[in-house]
Amino acid sequence: MGTYNLPRDVKGEGRILFIFSAKALVYTAIGGACGLPFYLIFSLFSMNVVGLIVIAVLGLVGFIIGTFKMPETTSFKITQKTGGENIDDVIKRGIKFKMQKNRIYVYENETSEEIEKEETKDE
Repeated sequence: MGTYNLPRDVKGEGRILFIFSAKALVYTAIGGACGLPFYLIFSLFSMNVVGLIVIAVLGLVGFIIGTFKMPETTSFKITQKTGGENIDDVIKRGIKFKMQKNRIYVYENETSEEIEKEETKDE
């Protein structure tokens, strides 16, 4: 008798604690680490709870960046172009674009009528 591979649902097997993928866990940790200096500053003024709230909020922002995708809507210009892509990929491309000081040049296509008008002017 031969062996057969049975299809199974493997979505979610790469998740930690059911909600964290490896990428989301890293982004959450980075967000929480960004909140750590705020916690230290607030702890100097005996406001530890506020510092913990800041850490939680920045960790949540990191989780959202690492997990969710850009919405596909035509309401905003950015979502028209990047709808369905991961938020972190969009942010990385934006930072890379700004760091390289790239420019986008738009060339207008001339219609054949405009070209003919220019040619007749030259003659």
